[in-house]
Amino acid sequence: MPQQKRVRFKEDEQQVKNLHHLESGAVYGALLVVVGCGLLTSYLATRLPPALTVGDLERAPNAFIAERAWASLKTLNDLGPKPAGSQANEVLAYEFLLQEVQRINASKHDSQQLEVDSQTVTGAFSISLLNQSMTSVYRNVQNLVVRLAGSDVHQHALLLNCHFDTVASSPGASDDGASCAVMLEILRVLSRRPVRTRHTVTFLFNGAEETMLQAAHGFITQHPWAADVRAFLNLESSGSGGKEVLFQAGPHHPWLIEAYARAIRHPFAHTVGEEIFQLGLIPSDTDFRMFRDYGEVPGMDFAHIANGYRYHKRYDSMDFLSLDVLQRTGDNVLALTRDLAESDELAASDLPVGETVFFDFIGLAFVHYSASSGRLINLAVVVLSLIVPLMCFARARFDDVLREVIVGLVGTVFGTVFSIIACTTIARQLDFFGKSMTWYTNTHLILGLYCCPALLSHCFVYLFLTTFYTNSKSNLSLGQMTQARLVGVNVFWSAVTLAATVAGYRSGYIPMVLLVCSLASSTLNLLFNATRTHRAWMYIHLAGQLPALLWATNFYNVLIALFVPITGRFGGSRNPEVFIALLAAGGTLLCCSYLIPFIAQLRKMMNFTAKLSAITVLTLVLACLSPLGMPYRDESMATEPTPQRHYVTHTFRVFHDEFGLYKSTDAGFFFQEMDRNTRATIEEFVAPGESLTPMRQMDSCRAELFCALPFYSLWHQMRFNNYWLPGPEPLYDNMVTMAYLGTEQLDSHTQRLVFAMEGSIQSSIVVGPKEGVQLVGWSLLDHVPRPAKFGGREGHFVFITHGLPGKAWNVTLDLRYDQPKPTGELVDIVVTTKFWEYHHMHTPEFEQLLAKFPSWSHVVPSVALVSVFPL
Repeated sequence: MPQQKRVRFKEDEQQVKNLHHLESGAVYGALLVVVGCGLLTSYLATRLPPALTVGDLERAPNAFIAERAWASLKTLNDLGPKPAGSQANEVLAYEFLLQEVQRINASKHDSQQLEVDSQTVTGAFSISLLNQSMTSVYRNVQNLVVRLAGSDVHQHALLLNCHFDTVASSPGASDDGASCAVMLEILRVLSRRPVRTRHTVTFLFNGAEETMLQAAHGFITQHPWAADVRAFLNLESSGSGGKEVLFQAGPHHPWLIEAYARAIRHPFAHTVGEEIFQLGLIPSDTDFRMFRDYGEVPGMDFAHIANGYRYHKRYDSMDFLSLDVLQRTGDNVLALTRDLAESDELAASDLPVGETVFFDFIGLAFVHYSASSGRLINLAVVVLSLIVPLMCFARARFDDVLREVIVGLVGTVFGTVFSIIACTTIARQLDFFGKSMTWYTNTHLILGLYCCPALLSHCFVYLFLTTFYTNSKSNLSLGQMTQARLVGVNVFWSAVTLAATVAGYRSGYIPMVLLVCSLASSTLNLLFNATRTHRAWMYIHLAGQLPALLWATNFYNVLIALFVPITGRFGGSRNPEVFIALLAAGGTLLCCSYLIPFIAQLRKMMNFTAKLSAITVLTLVLACLSPLGMPYRDESMATEPTPQRHYVTHTFRVFHDEFGLYKSTDAGFFFQEMDRNTRATIEEFVAPGESLTPMRQMDSCRAELFCALPFYSLWHQMRFNNYWLPGPEPLYDNMVTMAYLGTEQLDSHTQRLVFAMEGSIQSSIVVGPKEGVQLVGWSLLDHVPRPAKFGGREGHFVFITHGLPGKAWNVTLDLRYDQPKPTGELVDIVVTTKFWEYHHMHTPEFEQLLAKFPSWSHVVPSVALVSVFPL
């Protein structure tokens, strides 16, 4: 009987097998669908609401008006770079913001109460990143604080924060002038309402964020209004334009995500962004840390991440922004501000705590649930995604089905392994031949360089399994074999989902959504009994894969847009090719894992693989031998510039002996290696006979504390491979001095050294106790953070920012030792003065050096004076 039934279903085995075969057009159609989904999600990622103008006020009097915010941004942008301590920041930008607030105050509704406070603050704190700690000291930095009083007598407040300072050489239109312009407009809109919000809304315009988040620390620890803050919204940017993403929330305050879900009109938020940021994969930090760690206040962190090429460069200007960007951000932040300012949670003393899983679906819907619910959801989806598809094979032999499930699982696992091997091999070879980062501008090259080889690897694995492990005696049709292998793909993603869930990563929702889409199509196939059909099951499966492809391609687009620009500030010691290769291999798996099993049904599989190979070879030729592979562009070469970053410091070093007397000097140019190609760029204009020395090979690195180099950002400069080029002495007319005033003997084993610090310029100090000596106390903090390590020495790094000019101030160091030490054997001290935007100090030689950089370079010049002395 069974045999007759089989013959009745397959009257001619070869004919039926042919019925299940797919023509080449099917696979190309599937690839077009994948590409189409990628293009659609790319379009949706850049789609912004139309900007409102003053002419729209009559029909929308309480709406955010981008045109007014744009006018404020233009003033800030036209001031140019505004590093903390500069005239542009401390006077021009601050006075403009104060005048704008005063105008808003003059035009507010009579029922509103608006208070303004100018805070000039001095303080210090310790901070740690990448397992290195440092002490951050700030003196006379400025905050402009505005409070729009609520109707509640308890004065619970919501805080909105932006910063108006910038890095050197960048006008900071997006980072963070646009955020300040948005906040001014929100203040204007709220202040003109006839009814107060329930809770107070406090606006913090802080003047020192780029200098290790100092002004935010000054507000949250010292300002009297800080005690009223119950939640905050921090507005930042690590790109230029596009949509603002919610990438940090809480921590452990799910009510904030609930407010976001209620209020936000244009969602863009993902838990995975929070986990990526907190893992340190993005080389940045925000004021969120200050409010969370020092104020113990929950909040949300927003940032623009598009076009990260322009981050901290001259191209972060209004020329590359649009009013639509301000409108979208303003709509969202205004709606969220209104919601939180009226919420019960802001006044509640006992709120539910816990982690939240949150994500949007390509900007069209927002989903959130608790982490504990997420674990149950993940487990339920995993179980159902295995049981429901197998129910479709209730009338088939279990052994036949199990064999094909294993083939699907093994094919996915080994396809992933070999795709990683193939992609990283290509990456290392490209880097070896000096063709690193050819995709930096033309990111579509990644598809040919790495996505095609990744897909080829999966194809060859399936070709091998189909050739050597297909069971010719199976009762399953070719289509049923493919369905069973798709269950194997489910097993793979189930394992990934469970592993992420068990490890505590909330981002396990990413593969879970893929499983949901597969489960939906399997359920429909079961309900319609389509499993044994020739094509119907396939159409149902592909329909279920459309949302999965939108989901997966959206992640690929976002991660490429985020991480490709970041490789331009990765440093030169890490190979960015390998990183992007792994990202592409993962993206290929995410997008194509539920399509790859169909390869076994292709009539001409080798024809398809040959074409994929040809695409890879052609892309390699274009990347290596054509202008398409040129990593960098300036504004004359492309509408979206993608310049290479360079930091060059003209340095003068003075070495003293243990008595404070002059010993020697030298001078040169200090280059910071920002990406893999930095050294190649620099070496092109090093003259014959000149020596470009890697930092760690310098004589001073063997003899002096922290190489006696002008470190200003401890983490970046210690981690990167920087270079030294001898040169003439720079010009300088000022410097920070650390004058030794004397010694106090505190006890038989402890001495206090007293110094006078003078000079209101950005600076740093490295204190390195010598062998047998320990720094046990100082006047900077009430504790001594653990020292940083570099070049075999430990040293306490102190980063100092001055806002407004100030008077001299004393610093004391308490040093403990086991045995009395002779003069010069107690401690080494390195004092660095860093001059940003002091162009009058540039010598002709320095200007000539800067002029040698290609037009597609963004060079940040500075001058530094380094004083080294032992005590």
